[in-house]
Amino acid sequence: MVDRAYLERLSRELTDEGKLIEAGWVGLRLAAIPEGASKTQLQEMRKAFFAGAQHLFSSIMTILDGDREPTADDLRRMNLIDVELRSFAHDLEREISGTGARQ
Repeated sequence: MVDRAYLERLSRELTDEGKLIEAGWVGLRLAAIPEGASKTQLQEMRKAFFAGAQHLFSSIMTILDGDREPTADDLRRMNLIDVELRSFAHDLEREISGTGARQ
């Protein structure tokens, strides 16, 4: 298992350098990708990770009303994104720990 304090420190450092998504990729790589993964596999997985981040960010920027304070619909949409991502993270943690994913 990866040292959480190390990942948090690395995340802060990379974020301060304008590399928040890279910090997430490094954390995922350390926590969930076998050491023997090929260079091609790592490159493709990094592309997929960044593509997911790009999709989420551009979607958020599209669904929010940028010219005013967040509306009730904006908050509801953000809450739904939070629920979806927390569910994914929970399933991933269970998979990594060997307890199996939820059905």
